[in-house]
Amino acid sequence: MPSTKVAALTREDITAAAKRLRASRPAKWTVIVEGRELPARPLILEAAGVPPNDPTNSHQAVKILEDWGFDVRYEGKATPGKGKQESQAAMEELIRKLRGSCKGDNSIAEAREREHRLEK
Repeated sequence: MPSTKVAALTREDITAAAKRLRASRPAKWTVIVEGRELPARPLILEAAGVPPNDPTNSHQAVKILEDWGFDVRYEGKATPGKGKQESQAAMEELIRKLRGSCKGDNSIAEAREREHRLEK
């Protein structure tokens, strides 16, 4: 569980800390704040004003950043977050619509059958 100071962070605290934080060694978990890619855990610790030996781990820091809507990355690649859930909903809607196009006279399956009959 993150420390109380870390748990009480706001988006504004994190953004202000990002302006102060200087890039450190490469990190697996990073976050994009105002166009800068910064290490996730050090950013959270800086924002909370706690020492580096704070018990907050990287996964807790990532969760906090995702909850505040920041773009979190693992080894430079975007991670599934809230945007991924929206994409999933859109994909499910598309699949639902496509299922309907496989039925009836104007369906994809019927068009394929017509093509197949014409080829013979």
